[in-house]
Amino acid sequence: MFLINLVMVKYVLKPFEAAGKNLLIDYRSELNDEQFTAVTDLNGSLLVLAGAGSGKTRTLVYRVAYLIEKGIKPDRILLMTFTNKASKEMLNRVEILLKIKPQGLWGGTFHHVGNRVLRIYGKKIGINPDFTILDSEDARDLAKVCLSEADFVRDKYFPKADTILKIISLSVNVNESIEKIVAERFSYLADDVVPKIESVAALYKVKKAKANSLDYDDLLSKWLELLETDRATQQKLATKFQHILVDEYQDTNYLQGKIIKLLAGPKTCVLAVGDDSQSIYSFRGATVKNILNFPKIFPDAKIYKLETNYRSTPQILRLANDSIKFNLNQFDKKLKTNKSDADKPVLASFYDANEQADFVCQRILELQSDQNIGLNEMAVLFRAHYQSLEIEMAFSKRNIPYDMRGGLRFFEQAHIKDVVAHLKALNNLNDEIAWLRILRLQPGIGEAIARRIWQQISSFPDLKTALSASYANVVGGKAASGWSTLAHLLYEMSAIGQNSVSQLMALILKSGYDKYITANFENATDRIDDLKELVEYASTYETLEKFLSDVALSEGFKGQSIVDYQAAPAEAVTLSTVHQAKGLEWKVVFIIGLADGQFPHAKVFDFPDQLEEERRLFYVAVTRAKDQLYMSYPMMSVRGDTFNRVSQFISEISEANYDKWDIESGAKTDYTDLADGDVKYVDEDRGSILDIYLKNRR
Repeated sequence: MFLINLVMVKYVLKPFEAAGKNLLIDYRSELNDEQFTAVTDLNGSLLVLAGAGSGKTRTLVYRVAYLIEKGIKPDRILLMTFTNKASKEMLNRVEILLKIKPQGLWGGTFHHVGNRVLRIYGKKIGINPDFTILDSEDARDLAKVCLSEADFVRDKYFPKADTILKIISLSVNVNESIEKIVAERFSYLADDVVPKIESVAALYKVKKAKANSLDYDDLLSKWLELLETDRATQQKLATKFQHILVDEYQDTNYLQGKIIKLLAGPKTCVLAVGDDSQSIYSFRGATVKNILNFPKIFPDAKIYKLETNYRSTPQILRLANDSIKFNLNQFDKKLKTNKSDADKPVLASFYDANEQADFVCQRILELQSDQNIGLNEMAVLFRAHYQSLEIEMAFSKRNIPYDMRGGLRFFEQAHIKDVVAHLKALNNLNDEIAWLRILRLQPGIGEAIARRIWQQISSFPDLKTALSASYANVVGGKAASGWSTLAHLLYEMSAIGQNSVSQLMALILKSGYDKYITANFENATDRIDDLKELVEYASTYETLEKFLSDVALSEGFKGQSIVDYQAAPAEAVTLSTVHQAKGLEWKVVFIIGLADGQFPHAKVFDFPDQLEEERRLFYVAVTRAKDQLYMSYPMMSVRGDTFNRVSQFISEISEANYDKWDIESGAKTDYTDLADGDVKYVDEDRGSILDIYLKNRR
């Protein structure tokens, strides 16, 4: 028997110690002068105004590394970001720079940190630390339960749980009453909904407490409540964090702004990084006031500006600077770059949106073939989703692959598919999918009843026979009323015939589908705008069959390459709203629909205070472009009966900052040959359509 003596060797894992004076990183050589100053100033709070493409993330990452190297313990640092992805990327980059993981550093989204704080200190305000978090789907399901148990009568057009939850969430995050939220953001809802929504909100709150659950909004509101009501905890946290860093400060809401203020103790250094010129998310509850008022909230704060842009040409930045200067409520700054001079941005006007789409397609193909610019290096940006309709149809017809960023393609959206399904059912009695879809839209008709009705419909030889038949054997009660409403609509549509597609669509909307949208979708106004544009677009078709064929082409297009040997399947032009494009960049950017009422959005005529955010949105769109920028607008509606005025954002900037392209095309009407006596349309504020046309063409 052999005895083996094992010797245990002790190895001590030492805590990370900052390098002190002997820094691992040469900050002076790795940062520009603007970034270096913001990274290395450790005296007091700082507001870092990071212009578009100026290296905001790099500045934050190096700031965290610098703090640790200067002896600040990681657990005394709080890094707040707006996405978990951003937090992980930043901390990974810090780890790479320091060659060691910064253990103990508090980093994450506001909601992530709020969850952690409430797990530790929530008992102080009656929150059980074992609470569960309701994700978006859980919250919606609970809101549905509350709505079903609510003690009031509601009709089929009463807002659904999604919309009610959105109203409640906005009320919490912007610290305003439900009544004010409805009046300002959901004005299309009936006047009597406010007390009913308030009762649902009260029941929702009770059920969350009973279930020991918090939703995402609670993670912020309860965190703020803790800081405001428990002074001992507030002081403990304010003492704990020596340095608080907040990313995208222009996108914070009321709750987040108050939380940062209360987390900052007398010796805490708050560094807020953001750009007031890119504050574009007020519809989500963000307020630009947080960043604009930072110097008032933190009187000792110094302001640093990152104005060196590493993305765009001097000509693009010149136009961006010229535009944003018209905002009164802003910090003065001017983007500059070391990139070489290039062509000026281009402005082009077109007869209508179809001609504009033809230009975008032609120019994209030219850039691909003549300048060897990949499709994935080009993007088409627009203010609202409905503006993509003509572009998508033109791309599909030409087999130009495209990706719709952050959302569905135009004809893939539920409300568009609903309306088109009515047309398909009218056109083809045997279209089972279309019939089932429109049947399920009716009150009282679910999947089972819809299938029973469809089975009977499919047995008839034509639509007229199907609509006149009795369905008493398959439906009754509420479902019978739903079927009667649909049958009446289809009968009226069949009377119009199939040669007036836009009239058919308008009838569908007037039949009550517009009210269905307001009840079922939180972004009802945008969806109604989509449908209005679809009606306009359909007016160009002589037959329903031709329209549906083109729709099918759009729906069936899967993004194949233009020519198999020219482009890889992965290459595609990006289509995006400007909101979805923030933070991204492309070599070539097309901004379409630059007409008053389109961009800026028509809402500014009712809410003039929103004009500055619209201008910031234009600024964001312009600064997505690296090398080439094309701006355009249609002068006429698709119907040809309404004239558009060029966007205020174009007319207010110097013409020296862009080139006008004179587009030669087969326009439907050459207004330059019209005499004043021939002009039928006159707008007292704008002048005759001829005057406007000539002015915009000059």
